[in-house]
Amino acid sequence: MAAERFIICLKYGTRYPADYVNVLFNASRKAMKGPFRFVCLTDRPEGLLPGIEALPIPDVGLLPQEWFVGGIWPKLGIYDRHFHGLKGRAVFIDLDMVVLRDLDAFFDVPGTFLGIDGGPRWGRPGSTAPQELCSALIAYDLGELGHLADKFRAEKSAIMGKFRTEQAFTEAELGKIGFWPEGWVISFKRTLRQPLLVDLVREPRLPPPSAKVLAFHGTPRPADLIGQGKTFWDRFPHLGHGPVSWMVDYWRDNGGGRLKG
Repeated sequence: MAAERFIICLKYGTRYPADYVNVLFNASRKAMKGPFRFVCLTDRPEGLLPGIEALPIPDVGLLPQEWFVGGIWPKLGIYDRHFHGLKGRAVFIDLDMVVLRDLDAFFDVPGTFLGIDGGPRWGRPGSTAPQELCSALIAYDLGELGHLADKFRAEKSAIMGKFRTEQAFTEAELGKIGFWPEGWVISFKRTLRQPLLVDLVREPRLPPPSAKVLAFHGTPRPADLIGQGKTFWDRFPHLGHGPVSWMVDYWRDNGGGRLKG
């Protein structure tokens, strides 16, 4: 019998409303051919669609004030060796990712741990810069990396003092890890953003058909491109502004509404 497949996301606090989870859920259903379960680890399950399994975030020993200090340390709960009694192959996806097509492929790549090469070579074909983990989309077997959560619980202060982010700790602790094939997960900022000044008159380029997932890291976030927030959503000297038509279509086609705030 084939192992169960899980798509997992994490939502805590108020930064991401339920719409982000619902859009990811609907986009994932369109991008998957085989059966899977969609799990949202959250402290705020209100507004989530039927079909989304809302489960508590596994405790990794964080104090209330440590949940929001940067580094997304609560994400280490996904490695909990018990993980609500679930077993199978998991693909974890950050909420500010845009799922385009063929998520099944991410389950088919073998390896103990796979993630995005989010270092200097990301979006720069031919670069020989060192690889560097970005954990915005990773694959692993549920419960098999429990030592990551265990070590963090036991050495929390030392780890948070040594590493800036949970992904830096994860990469250092695992050592050898695998990365997705080039072009599967593309960076919005490095691949689609228009050059300086051109971005004042042209909206960002469409994702190419070869891309399976589009990553938003840092500024902007997807909500900025659907017309939320300031007129100019990029950071100076970049001048990206206003709603981006293809991003608005993606958001609406996957059940997203107008976000508040």
